Amino acid sequence: MAVIIASDLSKDISGEPLLRGISFKLERKDRMSLSGRNGAGKTTLLRMLSGEASIDGGELVLAKGTKVALHDQRPPRERDITLRDYVLSGAPELVALEAELARLEQKMAGGDYAEPTLTAYADAQAALEHAGGYTWRERALATLHGLGFKDDSVLDRTLDTFSGGELTRASLGRALAGDPDLLLLDEPTNHLDIAALEWLEAHLMSLDAAVVLIAHDRWFLESVATAVLELEAGRGKFFPGTWHQWRTEKAQRELALGRMIERQQAEIDRLEKFVTRFRAGTRARQAQARQKKLDKIEKVERGERDRDGLAFAFKPPERSGRVVFEFEDGRVTIGDRVLLEHGELWLERGEHVSVVGSNGTGKTTLIETLAGYRPFADDGADARDHTGMAIKRPAVTKGSPAGEPDREAGPVVTGKLKTGHNVKIGFLSQHAEELRAGSARTVVEACTHLTGLTPANARSLLGRFLFSGEDAEKPLNGLSGGERQRLSLAILVQSGSNLLILDEPTNHLDVESREALEDALSQFTGSLLVISHDRALLDAIGTRTVAFEDKTLHSYVGGWPEYLRVREERAALAASAKQAPAAKAKTVVAAVTKPASPAKTTAAQTKLERQIEQAEAALRSVEDELADPSVWATPEKSAKASERHERAKQTVESLYERYEQIAG
Repeated sequence: MAVIIASDLSKDISGEPLLRGISFKLERKDRMSLSGRNGAGKTTLLRMLSGEASIDGGELVLAKGTKVALHDQRPPRERDITLRDYVLSGAPELVALEAELARLEQKMAGGDYAEPTLTAYADAQAALEHAGGYTWRERALATLHGLGFKDDSVLDRTLDTFSGGELTRASLGRALAGDPDLLLLDEPTNHLDIAALEWLEAHLMSLDAAVVLIAHDRWFLESVATAVLELEAGRGKFFPGTWHQWRTEKAQRELALGRMIERQQAEIDRLEKFVTRFRAGTRARQAQARQKKLDKIEKVERGERDRDGLAFAFKPPERSGRVVFEFEDGRVTIGDRVLLEHGELWLERGEHVSVVGSNGTGKTTLIETLAGYRPFADDGADARDHTGMAIKRPAVTKGSPAGEPDREAGPVVTGKLKTGHNVKIGFLSQHAEELRAGSARTVVEACTHLTGLTPANARSLLGRFLFSGEDAEKPLNGLSGGERQRLSLAILVQSGSNLLILDEPTNHLDVESREALEDALSQFTGSLLVISHDRALLDAIGTRTVAFEDKTLHSYVGGWPEYLRVREERAALAASAKQAPAAKAKTVVAAVTKPASPAKTTAAQTKLERQIEQAEAALRSVEDELADPSVWATPEKSAKASERHERAKQTVESLYERYEQIAG
């Protein structure tokens, strides 16, 4: 049975049409992604489905009793309630059921055992049990663990003590807590690290609900979506299938349309040439017939698009030294808390290195320091190498506010940094803070100031980043997150830097812009150090992965797929290591305590028992060593580690087989 059916929905904004002809049907386990450029009406449609925005035309039908939950990008209105109460408020009907049960229990305790009371109590209890029983609160709060709130002590903090990103995750937890039948998610991947993204993917795929979501994370979309509603130029086109299948179909559709347009244009050109040549003379009647044919042709044209796509490339950079930088004995602390210790990070010319790790591990702090944006703990003095010689910091691209004295105090970073020859850094911060450009008030003024270009050349550059005409005069303080990111990219492209240090460069960018950035970075011949939770980007550009693990840095050869493989192998071995001791101990007890005749209690048995004990001790020792992430730092080390573990396991298993043969 369908959870929701939308038929020919329409919506106007200020009297102008925004959406027309939106139709789809979703059942439980269906997960539909909304595709479209920023401003295409995706968020408005979600609010229409939730009942928060009016529907100006068409019909929307929900199954009887459907519970709807909406997570959007607006911060919570309540700020004086605890995180616990805020999340649980996402299930008001369950809170009401508990209150009703408590009221009925009081009535029965007072001697009211009338049939209506007992029936009402049974109905309320059945409804609560259907929703998971009294453990629903624990399950609801468990979603916060999956979303990155690992410490239970935060549950009793009020919302006004959390950051904007934490509030966004809290809002998502609240939407998930109520066990909805229809779940509406607007950018649920924002502010999630990779671990939380993977948890959310698994959670959504397990839900017995219909889901409508907006997201720009391509890896997430491919994992979760079972259908796509494409919004373009106000119209909707429903596609049943995965996100990748939809992209393939769309590309084939556009290719076929292009060929059709070319064939029709060739026919029009042929007819027009005939009419022009024979308009007068003996073949004028034939020319008139062809003109009538021309007049009847309905031209095949591409549909109106919301705007042109982003396309750009980085300048060929100057050649740097072979070693771009070496950072040793890195340490990052916040107060008494140590985020990173004994960290080592290096980069060679032409390498594209991805930096991954959970939120709060110090990734941004470290790369801001390496970029010269944040001073070392020695108050900004030049770093020193192991010889004690001062090392000159690399030049940072013009416009980056490196060393600004008004930056508020925060984490403390220490370590030894050595940079190579002719290194010029281009830095892109997570929140585009490098756009603070003195007295610049508009997009073109900021671009002119930060690049040194003339206003005319600055406008030409901005046009490639979708700031054409009047858009170049937009005030800086009124730009959206995506516009600020595109402006920062324009300035970065113009810098000519040979080392790009990027912190979440796909933030606020739509799918098409992310792919344009991915193409540009893939072709960049300089060096790259990038923090990102966009796994599709990491998959496309990474040649080595540096992971923040156990408060230090571990380097893995290869990009995201290679790192993911090593991580999964390590997790599987860790799981088997936990299970092995208990399983082996059980077998030993069973074997040793099994009744045996005196004839079978031989010296061979006793010897084998000692060998089994030694082999199991050796296996435990190997498994203890394999718990160290450095053992898995490269594919070569991973292969050796797996081989050692397998040999140790086979030795134990072989000894048990021999013991069983002797013991009978």
